[in-house]
Amino acid sequence: MFAPITGAEYARPVRVIARGTLQAFVRNRVEPRQRRVVQDQLDTWYGLVSRAAWSSSAEPKQQFRTASAVSSQRVVFNIKGNEFRLAVAVDYMHGFVLILWVGTPGEYDGMEVKQVA
Repeated sequence: MFAPITGAEYARPVRVIARGTLQAFVRNRVEPRQRRVVQDQLDTWYGLVSRAAWSSSAEPKQQFRTASAVSSQRVVFNIKGNEFRLAVAVDYMHGFVLILWVGTPGEYDGMEVKQVA
């Protein structure tokens, strides 16, 4: 007999796709004098998220108090004291976080995160 499936069975470490997006952002969009600090901040975010076991949209906000859930599957994180924003799509059932966009707050203000693909 199989046990019923509850949300706890879905809680497993998250797979973040794609780290290269973060590295390319730092290499191509961040001023050279800030690259090391921004890369360290993004590496810290990546490490924490890849060890997370989120099963609901409330959990990223619990782990990162400045995160904003813009929908049940879209979360925006503040990076480096809100100098940059990182938008992701989260599949809680399968444990995936897809990096959708990284940029400045000014760029973020002009976009609709729910529509970013």
